[in-house]
Amino acid sequence: MLYDQFADFPRQKLHKSVVLDFDQYNLNKIESDETIRLKQPYWLKPHCYRHLHPKSRLEYNLSKKVDSSEQIVLWCVEVSTNNERGFTMMIKVTVNGIEVEVQNDTRIIHAAKKAGFKIPSLCYVQDIPATASCGVCMVEANGQLVRACSTACVNGMKITTHSKKLMDLRYSALQLVLMNHPNNCPECVRNGNCELQSLAQQLGMRQLPVSSMPRPHSEIDESSQALIMDPRYCILCGRCVHVCNEIQGVHALTKSNRGFESLIGPAFERKLEESECVKCGQCSAYCPVAAIYEKDATAAVWDAIDDPETVVVVQEAPAVRVALGEEFGLEPGTNVVGEMYTALRMLGFDYIFDTNFGADLTILEEAMEFATILTKNPEKLPLITSCCPSWVDYLEKFYDDLIPNFSTAKSPHQMVGTMVKTFWAKKMNLAPEKIFLVSIMPCTAKKYEIERMEDMYASGCKDVDVTITTREFARMLKKRGIDLVGLPKGVADDPLGQYTGAGTIFGATGGVMEAAIRTAYYYVTGEDMPNPNVEFVRGHKAIKTGELEVAGTKLRIAVASGLANVKELLDRVRKAKNEGTETPYHFIEVMACRGGCVGGGGQPYLSLNVIRDKRAKGLYKEDGELQLKHSHHNPSIKKLYEEFLEKPNSKLAHKLLHTSYIARPVKYSSKD
Repeated sequence: MLYDQFADFPRQKLHKSVVLDFDQYNLNKIESDETIRLKQPYWLKPHCYRHLHPKSRLEYNLSKKVDSSEQIVLWCVEVSTNNERGFTMMIKVTVNGIEVEVQNDTRIIHAAKKAGFKIPSLCYVQDIPATASCGVCMVEANGQLVRACSTACVNGMKITTHSKKLMDLRYSALQLVLMNHPNNCPECVRNGNCELQSLAQQLGMRQLPVSSMPRPHSEIDESSQALIMDPRYCILCGRCVHVCNEIQGVHALTKSNRGFESLIGPAFERKLEESECVKCGQCSAYCPVAAIYEKDATAAVWDAIDDPETVVVVQEAPAVRVALGEEFGLEPGTNVVGEMYTALRMLGFDYIFDTNFGADLTILEEAMEFATILTKNPEKLPLITSCCPSWVDYLEKFYDDLIPNFSTAKSPHQMVGTMVKTFWAKKMNLAPEKIFLVSIMPCTAKKYEIERMEDMYASGCKDVDVTITTREFARMLKKRGIDLVGLPKGVADDPLGQYTGAGTIFGATGGVMEAAIRTAYYYVTGEDMPNPNVEFVRGHKAIKTGELEVAGTKLRIAVASGLANVKELLDRVRKAKNEGTETPYHFIEVMACRGGCVGGGGQPYLSLNVIRDKRAKGLYKEDGELQLKHSHHNPSIKKLYEEFLEKPNSKLAHKLLHTSYIARPVKYSSKD
């Protein structure tokens, strides 16, 4: 019978070739986009349930009918061809008397949400596997107490989420957390934006049965140029450890000791600056409390604004404009660039430029660098982009053998910094030391980058004086009572405020590569690309590869975001290099954070994947709306080269706009 032929199929991996083999079963199939739909149903014995993969994803859409006479289940299957997981079935569960249909691997916390009930949680967050460490999400499932964040639904499960017994248990679990937590909310950096504080308010926590019992580890670690670790506030949820180790692949944080002595931090009792940390800030973005957060630099900005002798200049990264609105209740991805310019003038900045201009400038330098190597020294390929300071730090620590393959072009905001204090200062007849330049970035590592090495003083003084994150910028606006919503749209100042679509997509993974390809194509062929959109580098996929023909040469392109994925890509390059074989790729873009800068460590807290996608779409939307889409067509960029830099990669351009790299191996003890 047909079901016997299929009995073991769910254990197989789903490759497109396997799906096409279904011809032997005379199944009707239809291809559409990236999905193959099997229109004709087939039969499975009930015992096949056990073969269903426990980690199947939402891409699989299945419906179920039961034939009571034969006790056989009929399945209609829709299979994604680019996924290697098995089938999923739909099941029914009852939440507080309400029946809902969910996938078989759905956690109770999500099933309850579908039924209209929000189960409180503290340690759990979407995109990260549940650790079930806090106990706040306790529910009753078929009469048993379980944790909703880590327990999967089963067919027919009856779930109770808010009985008096459960509310008392949650209250007690929260008390245990708060008794080991400082009771000083007004002076905490997360006051008003703290998940623990919000949960205490939600559950009506007004007092503790006993006084607070501080944790034994209380030394604040301020060694890093970008981040501060304060173990007093740590609730041991483990989010930061998972993000650092599994998503970023850096392994700078770990859990040490046991019981009351438990501690999260670098191994071997090292300081953060001595560890593998690359300052990406993803740990701070996912921390529910104030255990790790960005070093606040807003005091220096206020001092500069209030000083009548200082000319205060500001620039804003592409990713900031599609995330800042979230701090004021707007939908993720809403582009508030015009309102942002207005708000900056209201804060008191004298001149407003845009890092997108710097992105266009970076592209001209980097694309020329690539085109020169491609046409004259192709054996030196691949060329790897260098805009991300966390990636630079990672490279210098773990892949210093690939430094010769690294683009020497500085990041966009560093290029703007140098141009402000050389080209623009001269035009305005200003002494560079009288200019105070502030960069508003989605990234905590930019705080480190502005002092990374002497190249960041190319103008004769510090090129960028202070870097603040999107979160810090939002706090400054709120402090002055400025509500972004409803502000009139302002404009940036000339000549360092004009940008193209290529500049704005820098904030999304693949955006740097797409912008660089647009201009590199022009440098090699003398013509613009017929279609400037390079679709295969777009999207949130961890590693994206493809080929593009330029002047008869097939270029192999790779894009990676999230440092754990970067490692996989670079290992391929390193292997080819060590074996003396042809490089697998010619041009590589790397971003340390998943999704690129839109998901940077300095963006609004909890930048979930779905939010990162919306922000990226906001940037691509602006690219589509702008008339100019190629960096080399930016009139202000052309004028800059005509009046000052001469041409891309000129001697002066190399002095001011390029940098160098050195090996910085990690020391695991004072003896290393």
